[in-house]
Amino acid sequence: MIDQKGSRPKKIVLAYSGGLDTSIILKWLLTDYGAKEVIAFCADVGQAEELDGLEAKALKTGASKCYIQDLKEEFVRDYVFPALRANALYEGQYLLGTSLARPVIAKALVEVALKEGAEAVAHGATGKGNDQARFELTAMSLAPELKTVAPWREWSFASRSELIEYAQKQGIPVPVTVAKPYSMDRNLLHLSFEGGILEDPWVAPKEDMFILTVAPEKAPDQPTEIEIDFVAGNPTAINGQTLSPANLLARLNQLAGANGVGRIDIVESRFVGMKSRGVYETPGGTVLFLAHKSLETLTLDREVLALKESFQGRYATMVYNGFWHAPERLALQTLIDATQANVTGTVRLKLYKGGVWVTGRRSPNSLYSEALATFEKDEVYNQADAGGFIRCQGLRLIVGAGVRRNN
Repeated sequence: MIDQKGSRPKKIVLAYSGGLDTSIILKWLLTDYGAKEVIAFCADVGQAEELDGLEAKALKTGASKCYIQDLKEEFVRDYVFPALRANALYEGQYLLGTSLARPVIAKALVEVALKEGAEAVAHGATGKGNDQARFELTAMSLAPELKTVAPWREWSFASRSELIEYAQKQGIPVPVTVAKPYSMDRNLLHLSFEGGILEDPWVAPKEDMFILTVAPEKAPDQPTEIEIDFVAGNPTAINGQTLSPANLLARLNQLAGANGVGRIDIVESRFVGMKSRGVYETPGGTVLFLAHKSLETLTLDREVLALKESFQGRYATMVYNGFWHAPERLALQTLIDATQANVTGTVRLKLYKGGVWVTGRRSPNSLYSEALATFEKDEVYNQADAGGFIRCQGLRLIVGAGVRRNN
């Protein structure tokens, strides 16, 4: 991004992963863009072994320094759990694994840029994807004085194949090859795959691609039963063991992944207008979503539940499109969290060969009354009252039927 005087920022903090795109970007900013100093920033949101050797690689590629910050607890506590309380599911399928990780990364990126006195931040999102909006809208919300450099919108490279060739010429090791060209993004909530061989929505993903989940047909022949405790809409314990947010999600990933739970293969609508195909592994998140939703059916008033369900899709779209820090998302979160005060209790689930089922739920705040729901004789509910109730509900139908007959 060039300012009104035509000058380019000289000190830039780059959101760096060590993957294909950002490895090339680091070198490109110094050799082609004209930056004098590039600081690499990496957020640990659960990439596991992908962080090994990252600082050495960044410095060897030309970075003046490399920040690696552990954001796992913040990511799960302040981003994943709020979305869970909202039951956020984009287009009825996607649990927003990448969408939720980007704003926490961008927030920390901006903080490092301000600390270092940098003029700009940079990211490796393409001009076709959603991440460019997520990074830049976050930066605009938190530090509008910072410029954003988006190399994919400026440089001459037109494909990842060209990037691979450039990396080989520059001696930059990258984990992507022409033979295995799909892109991967991993965090504690999910692992995503897109691009390359997956761009054809008819081509099935290869089994050796998956990392977090076993194939359902190879999962254990005996189901795994677990219990998850919630307090005010937030999961707090598994099988009675209290865990921190990040550790709880990591443990659920292990349990669900071992049972083949959490794979989806979808076509989604990107913010910029095109369709894209993504394959996702979200084992722990899949279980949490179902468990939380089940507990809400026990603890939320009917009209509150209906109201909440009416804007869950809109909330998910806000997050997907990058408006995590926007006033409308913050306002909606306040309303959502007000509904969660009584969403406390325990949900029992069965995990088996790719499936997950709720087998029980209980809560000290339960609105379920066995005395009212029973099919046996009771002294609480007068069934004769239902006749008048139904006649009142049907009055408009009777009037409408009369009008139709007279026409």
